[in-house]
Amino acid sequence: MTFFDFVKNIFPNSNPKKNTDMPLFAPKFKVLIIEFSDNVEGNSGEIITRMIRNKEGLEVYYFDEPFNKNFLSLDSKELFDWIDRGQTIIDRTGADVIVWGFREGDKLRLNFQSTNQYESNRKIFISLMDSLYIPASNINDEVHFPTSLIDLIHGAIISTVEAKDNELKIYRKYLLRKIINRLINDDSAKSLSIDFMPYLMNFLGIIYLSYAFENTDDKDFKIIKNLFETGIKHQDLITNPIHLGCIYYHLGQLYDCASNNINKHPLIYFKGAIEYYIQSQKYLSKYNYPYEYGSVCYRLSSLYFNYWKQKSDLQALRDAVFQLREAEKIYTYALFPEFWANIQENLGHLLAILGNLTNSNEISGLAIESYKNKQKVITEKKSPISWAQTQSEIGDIYYRLGKSNQNKELFEDALEYFHDALYIFENAKMDNEIKKLSVNIAKTSQNIGTF
Repeated sequence: MTFFDFVKNIFPNSNPKKNTDMPLFAPKFKVLIIEFSDNVEGNSGEIITRMIRNKEGLEVYYFDEPFNKNFLSLDSKELFDWIDRGQTIIDRTGADVIVWGFREGDKLRLNFQSTNQYESNRKIFISLMDSLYIPASNINDEVHFPTSLIDLIHGAIISTVEAKDNELKIYRKYLLRKIINRLINDDSAKSLSIDFMPYLMNFLGIIYLSYAFENTDDKDFKIIKNLFETGIKHQDLITNPIHLGCIYYHLGQLYDCASNNINKHPLIYFKGAIEYYIQSQKYLSKYNYPYEYGSVCYRLSSLYFNYWKQKSDLQALRDAVFQLREAEKIYTYALFPEFWANIQENLGHLLAILGNLTNSNEISGLAIESYKNKQKVITEKKSPISWAQTQSEIGDIYYRLGKSNQNKELFEDALEYFHDALYIFENAKMDNEIKKLSVNIAKTSQNIGTF
């Protein structure tokens, strides 16, 4: 059975709603195809550029500036150089996505990168380590190159694009829907070797997940799950364990999305997400692929915190803190300042809750320290509202510590932080925040007056 026979079996009567109406808002995403690291005559990167140049929603350029591409070997020691080089190119060119190519024997490996790919709040699922393999022997026959593989590359690129506003999000979904419908009805790759199965299934799963991740119907969940599980069933064809780790990671993402969007059996989705994320870390280890590992830790922390909110399981809250601490070790202030600040904010929140529940002055002190760490990046000058909100959070912790320890100095610290925040909110005319802080200031002053 060929790859696309599998696809048709997985999608019986389940095509996403067909809609070919061009939306009014139709931008083009800027894509750079980086000159491939190839060891044969001919230029595979240029050929791929020509193949996708006219695909809908893309503005494609070929980037052939010479530089050493040894970091593309998937050697974990070179991973940061890879990320850094790609980010430098993106910053310089304004590209939405860059595509890397590397020859491995008779296969070409494609990898996809976008700006700040490992940052915390991005609604994309594809990793730089996700590798789309295509047959190198076909690349020079542009006329007969399978259109389904071109559509997979197109879908991978659109899946890598960050939709920064609602209009872009709607347009991105429109493009993904059209690509999926074409893939379901295209058998041009029916002669493709079974060796490509796990990689193609992984990317088909990523594309479908990128399209349907907010859907509340479990039908799409089952289809995407089937795609990834088919890839895992053919894991004997996977040459590098990182590729298997990526599939487990995406299964974790799938269950994670389902836990937020599908109301039926939410705890099953919670537990499935945790199970698959942890399984992925067996292949995406802290020491070999730290950025993948740290990204999983960040998402595990959110899952454990949500589980605590549902079940009031204190161990889940401790697990959430542990996972963030693991992410903190990898996404450092020096290398990932914005992500590090986000981690510090979340740590401050979790530790404040944990310190309050356990009546621990030490843990509450760590929460204050994390909030102050956030302010090394999110400064009063740069982001006054966010800075003031953090001042208010710190004030809340000092107030609780003052109450539990009956300590005047702690109340005075709280008052100072509340006033700092109030000044910003008054200038911004944020009435709700002003009312809340005015109440907190009054309570704090009243407590100070009792000493």
